[in-house]
Amino acid sequence: MHEFVGRWRITQMEVWSQDIVNLKEEGYFEFNEDYSGQFVFCAVEGKMDVVANTRMPELEFSTQFEGKGIIYIHNGDSSTFTFKRIEEAAPDNVVRFK
Repeated sequence: MHEFVGRWRITQMEVWSQDIVNLKEEGYFEFNEDYSGQFVFCAVEGKMDVVANTRMPELEFSTQFEGKGIIYIHNGDSSTFTFKRIEEAAPDNVVRFK
């Protein structure tokens, strides 16, 4: 699961325009080490239990840490989406070496 941990910006959704996806704030999915997560897009925000299924993946990631998937809203719409990892900024007192 660790390769998915972090925040991922929604770059496109099949059903809604990017202006609508970013209505409340920039749309995202966030995955935590404990297989939990949260998301925000359109006027929707929520928490999720995350299952990393390697046999038949619902989310697929490329080597550039970009992905695509589909979200199903219980008794509601579904939409395919693409998303990209958001790089975390280092705090002012931390220097990162490459």
